[in-house]
Amino acid sequence: MSPREKQWLFLFAFFILLSPLSLLAQREPVLKQIDLPHSYYFREMYLPQLTTGPGSVAWSPDGKWLVYSMAGSLWRQRPDSEIAVQLTAGPGYDYMPDWSPDGRWIVFCRYDGESIELWLLDVESGAQKQLTQGSHVNVEPRWSPDGSRIAYVSTAYNRRFHIFVVHMKDGEPASVAFPIERLTGETRSDKARYYYSQFDHEISPAWSPDGKQLLFVSNRGHFYGTGGFWLMPAEPGAEAREIHREETTWKARPDWSRDGKRLVFSSYLGGQWHQLWVMRAEGGSSFPLTYGDFDNTAARWSPDGSRIAFISNRTGNTSLWIIDVPGGAQRQLTTRERKYLRPMGKLRITVLDAAGRPTGARVSVTDSEGRAYAPDDAWMHADDGFVRAQRRFEAHYFDTAGQSDLTVPAGRFEVEVMKGFEHRAERRRADVSAER
Repeated sequence: MSPREKQWLFLFAFFILLSPLSLLAQREPVLKQIDLPHSYYFREMYLPQLTTGPGSVAWSPDGKWLVYSMAGSLWRQRPDSEIAVQLTAGPGYDYMPDWSPDGRWIVFCRYDGESIELWLLDVESGAQKQLTQGSHVNVEPRWSPDGSRIAYVSTAYNRRFHIFVVHMKDGEPASVAFPIERLTGETRSDKARYYYSQFDHEISPAWSPDGKQLLFVSNRGHFYGTGGFWLMPAEPGAEAREIHREETTWKARPDWSRDGKRLVFSSYLGGQWHQLWVMRAEGGSSFPLTYGDFDNTAARWSPDGSRIAFISNRTGNTSLWIIDVPGGAQRQLTTRERKYLRPMGKLRITVLDAAGRPTGARVSVTDSEGRAYAPDDAWMHADDGFVRAQRRFEAHYFDTAGQSDLTVPAGRFEVEVMKGFEHRAERRRADVSAER
């Protein structure tokens, strides 16, 4: 081989090696502004996910309504009804609602493909407005009992999870010197952690009924897990003390009963599944409320303390349940009818093999805004990264056995079907008309 042939061979090999790296360099993680190791833990178990069933839930202050996230939108439903009313419909994905004590506002998280910001929804008019700025990750908003503050978790400080409050007045940040304050500091642990950052975090804030204290989850002094339960005065830099030590896994999310006597939370203590547990508010021993080979999470006390709403995956998809306290009777809050904000239509997808028979495949359906849709009973999956120059959100997809029916807003959709590496991906466009 001549020197020139060797040079061309080297350049060809270099190009082959370099090209995949160049393509990978364009692919960025979802919510890349979070500086924590092992993103699959906090992304899959802590950050809100697109689900076709109900997600996080909250009660109205009079206990007559529940608001919850489902399919990237917020929905309202009475505990004794099978009719769900849509409150938001994009353009992003909406999660983690919480109702203000006066009933006027619902604060929630909106994921726009770049960050998660807090938004406010006017319950009466339906008007929406953005509350936080800065392209950070802001989650788990909780109104204080008097409605003057909203506590939430943000990466605004050093790209790690800490607790902030925003002072509110008439649906706007209050005109005080510092309308947004960081309550918790940042400490570097001397523990030899592997799965979690060397820096301690604080997540899942919950107000005491008198509004004077905040309960939260932190891994201060812990090797493993997201930590125990800590209590602090609701003031910046106040000293916190641990009232319950446990190796939690992002999903504990304790909630305070309105009489101030009890806490409900999710724990996998002693088993493989998260169940609801109750303990005294000052700490001490805890006992389980629920049992089963499935997860029960995101528990919220009703205002009168007689019921707890929570999310379960016992049906194979996420579902909304209510448990009586005391008594323990459970019932699922089902939805027979959905009242949408936009005109809706039906989209049927049929996937056939070479012989014309229905065959299983992976399907992605997106509208003109890049929002993903799936059948009501399908489990939604999502990629961990994407090329932002090519799409607004990471790819979301579901599995079909060969035929799937979707309810979608009227408009144009892109349908992508994939079936292993031996088949070429198929892309089609579909125009959906509104049903009369």
